[in-house]
Amino acid sequence: MVSYVNALLYGVGGLVVAGMALLVALQERLVYVPVLPGLTKSYPITPARLRLPYEDVWLQSSDGVRLHAWFIKLFPDCRGPTLLFFQENAGNIAHRLDMVRIMLQRLQCNVFMLSYRGYGASDGFPSQHGITKDAQAALDHLSQRTDIDTSRIVVFGRSLGGAVGAVVTKNNPDKVAALILENTFTSILDLAGVLFPFLKWFIGSSGAKGPKVLNFLVRSPWNTIDVVGEIKQPILFISGLQDEMIPPSQMQMLYAKAAARNRQCVFVEFPDGMHMDTWHSGGDRYWRTVKEFLLQHASERNESSKSAAAVKSTL
Repeated sequence: MVSYVNALLYGVGGLVVAGMALLVALQERLVYVPVLPGLTKSYPITPARLRLPYEDVWLQSSDGVRLHAWFIKLFPDCRGPTLLFFQENAGNIAHRLDMVRIMLQRLQCNVFMLSYRGYGASDGFPSQHGITKDAQAALDHLSQRTDIDTSRIVVFGRSLGGAVGAVVTKNNPDKVAALILENTFTSILDLAGVLFPFLKWFIGSSGAKGPKVLNFLVRSPWNTIDVVGEIKQPILFISGLQDEMIPPSQMQMLYAKAAARNRQCVFVEFPDGMHMDTWHSGGDRYWRTVKEFLLQHASERNESSKSAAAVKSTL
């Protein structure tokens, strides 16, 4: 009996040690994947390949890292909504151009695509602390432009980009009109337990079961579940029910946390949506959902002012 207990304890100890080694050595490579297997870090195409007029934008984060972005406008004088798009963890912004091309057409908007540090043409190495600064630099740039309606800036984040977008939205209630989250995780801590089940007892968010003794080793926890509860702007939650990477239940948890304090939250499910293709499999319903959200929460300022003036004149 004693030998069995000892063996069990050694086994558990071995799992903890193995988990610690994995987290310490590989976590950045697991969370941030700027280069897809078989490809290079550079952009395979530019918006010009798809005949999209664009501007190369070079920014500097608050800690001095040089960043690259593309600003793609529907047409030169377009003052419709501007979507600040934050991508998933793998590849670079060029791999999202097919989706952005359709986004421009269906939503009649501008799209600002940021390359996180270490991605695409941006310098540096990715980390939660650094990418948060990158997102702020992108938003600050947009909010200072004179060729767009800065009252209509909407943050759109998918997967990791949703975690990034939630932080920048919470921190800038005066600059961001609304937030769209698609297939986003509650936290990297929770996601690690999904991807590596043997770590589930040792790592997870504050609401999960177990001692979570390895949480302190995670350098990029991205606790979106804690952030969304503090966001005051309207939020659209888009969940693909066939998501093979992030359990759809995590999107439901995010919505529940946000909606408890924010009455301007909308949750929409797409039965056939997978992690990366919900925008495609969702078809017309997907784009109608997003467009209706933008019409409701990022309407033209001039129209709002006229409506307010008309109401006032009748009183």
